[in-house]
Amino acid sequence: EGPEWIFIYLVSAQYEYLGYPPSYPDPEHEHYQAPQLPADVPRIQLRLAGDKRKHNEGRVEVFYDGQWGTMCDDDFSQHAAQVVCRELGYVDAVSWSPSSKYGKGEGPIWFDNLHCTGKERTVAQCPSNGIGISDCKHTEDVGVVCSDKRIPGFKFVNFLPNHVESLDIQVEDVRIRAILSSYRKRVPVTEGYVEIKDGGRWKQICNADWTPHNSRVICGMFGSVTRMFARRRKPTYWDFSVNCTGAEAHLSSCKLGQQTEAVTNGTCVKGLPVVVSCVPGRAFAPTPMTGFRKAFRQEQPLVRLRGGAIVGEGRVEVLKNGEWGTICDDSWNLGSATVVCRELGYGTAKEALNGGRLGQGMGPVHMNEVQCSGFEKSITECPFNKETVDCSHEEDAGVRCNIPAMGFQERLRLSGGRSPYEGRVEVLTERNGSLVWGTVCSEGWGIMEAMVVCRQLGLGFAKNAFQETWYWAGQVSADAVVMSGVRCSGTEMTLSHCLHHGENLQCPRGGGRHAAGVSCSDTAPDLVLNPQVVEQTTYMEDRPMFMLQCAYEEKCLASTSNSVPANSYRRLLRFSSQIHNNGQSDFKPKANRESWVWHDCHRHYHSMEVFTLYDLYSLNGTKVAEGHKASFCLEDSECDEGIEKKYECANFGDQGITVGCWDTYRHDIDCQWVDITDVSPGDYIFRIVINPNYEVPESDYSNNIVKCRCRYDGHRIWMYNCHNGGSLNEETEQQFPGLISNQVTHR
Repeated sequence: EGPEWIFIYLVSAQYEYLGYPPSYPDPEHEHYQAPQLPADVPRIQLRLAGDKRKHNEGRVEVFYDGQWGTMCDDDFSQHAAQVVCRELGYVDAVSWSPSSKYGKGEGPIWFDNLHCTGKERTVAQCPSNGIGISDCKHTEDVGVVCSDKRIPGFKFVNFLPNHVESLDIQVEDVRIRAILSSYRKRVPVTEGYVEIKDGGRWKQICNADWTPHNSRVICGMFGSVTRMFARRRKPTYWDFSVNCTGAEAHLSSCKLGQQTEAVTNGTCVKGLPVVVSCVPGRAFAPTPMTGFRKAFRQEQPLVRLRGGAIVGEGRVEVLKNGEWGTICDDSWNLGSATVVCRELGYGTAKEALNGGRLGQGMGPVHMNEVQCSGFEKSITECPFNKETVDCSHEEDAGVRCNIPAMGFQERLRLSGGRSPYEGRVEVLTERNGSLVWGTVCSEGWGIMEAMVVCRQLGLGFAKNAFQETWYWAGQVSADAVVMSGVRCSGTEMTLSHCLHHGENLQCPRGGGRHAAGVSCSDTAPDLVLNPQVVEQTTYMEDRPMFMLQCAYEEKCLASTSNSVPANSYRRLLRFSSQIHNNGQSDFKPKANRESWVWHDCHRHYHSMEVFTLYDLYSLNGTKVAEGHKASFCLEDSECDEGIEKKYECANFGDQGITVGCWDTYRHDIDCQWVDITDVSPGDYIFRIVINPNYEVPESDYSNNIVKCRCRYDGHRIWMYNCHNGGSLNEETEQQFPGLISNQVTHR
């Protein structure tokens, strides 16, 4: 059955991040010369195998004399890695790894003590002990990481025609190309001819022996799932068929099939080129579609991504026993990462990330040594080791998934900035039947809107949001305002998905120098408050007004304290706050030190007037008491092992919280409380919000809230069930009525 809708587009490569220009045909490249090897050089083939985290890395394996073997790491060098990568069709080598980083191989160790200069056309030309002569074990198997970019014009040369089924596919590029020319500008790609670039020419694949497994891999590379059919056309055919199992994350991990038999009229045996029809995941689906509703049932998800800058990337978190936790990166590879990506409605994994590279999580580590086959419906179905004693959040696993090429970046640009990461925001919009560039009204423009801009452009996280851009000379022709009233939640994929005025523009301040601007950054901090510390340090104190003069001046008491005598008492709910920076960059106050406010009573500078909010709610969600805390001093109280403190408030020092450190506001300092003098005994919900006004950008705001159940009997007070926002399942969150949302509602 044909698709209800078909968008077809000439899609750029997955091998090159920047892709190709949208024009067709492709630009001319320097012609690749296949190596002409002397007769006495052994004929070998290479592949990258093992526990890969990207398709262009792995254990170096060599096919010689009818069997696969490995290379020893003795005397291996960056020059040898360059020869390996170029032989595989990559422009360069990024790095190499000794000691079987990608797992131990099998078979002979074909090369030992390699001494390459980097100029050789094949590893077999490098001086060594001699092929097959080695005193190494497989614990010394060497691995390489090759560049993402492929050699222009690269052509696969098969030196071993009798063993073709043992070889991995090595081509310059892959794309899905529109069947009808009228569809070539539509996005995202969902249907078209599968074409590979070999020897500088795009070629189609004969559908002899083509299977749904092959289609599954191709669609996955382009961020989708599969449908399949074929149509006729006179193509130029590639010389080989394709043999995928369906579990591969990338075509380069599939095996070559048999050489195809061409007949005189240029067709293949069955006379048809391969065509795939793919379906983008639910996040990219057009709104009302019956097919999508059937395919994707809305249930409590078992896996989610956190801390990523763009759609389809993040730290992997799984739900177990009602609580969200992370996955330890031991044995974490592209196959397991692909199961996560497919479960979330994306394509295959582009990269499996380790070492907490997308920030550290909180709570339990639920899974370790995950081993997926690639066909599981959920990561929770994969075999894993329940023993996580040796794992910490420094080893949290993450993913980057392949997503459909939606063309979002082409409708937005930053203009006039000193680098590609900053500038005035300019939007491409339709006016009077033509597409024009224009600016965005800066009224109400803030960090949440900037976050969406940076995400849409693939520039990471927002660093700043600007309401004036006179210092950035944008395109004069784009000075006019074309978008106003923009309000984003911060999770949208594009600025056009945010609330805005549409065609009814309202912007009294105008565009030009007053237009909205942003600066972006690859990394961002992520503040997380430790809920156990709140629970363990809570107590109640009755304190006389004459000892609360400074706190009164800084409005840290309830309004009823305005008219009470100095010898009266205020009842204070006190607790400690331990605020961790689990992100990828330091948390620093928005204001520079020249604009910090000196408070003479407390004898310190406030770098943020409202850093945290403390609120007590009744069970129906009505606020009954509140407190707030200025950042008296943002500093590193303690740090994880191996991390040095960077920020200290003494002597007007720099303020901030370093990655891997935490700032502790002790229960016994001023304003670290809620004034509950006027609160009646009963059951309540206590809530703490860090960075409530989103003044400082963070990679994840959902964990900025801590919620606790609270019981007050008039004499004593207890906190229990304290947890971070979003750390429990939906059913448990329902026990906190009126406070379901993880985000603060006011702006």
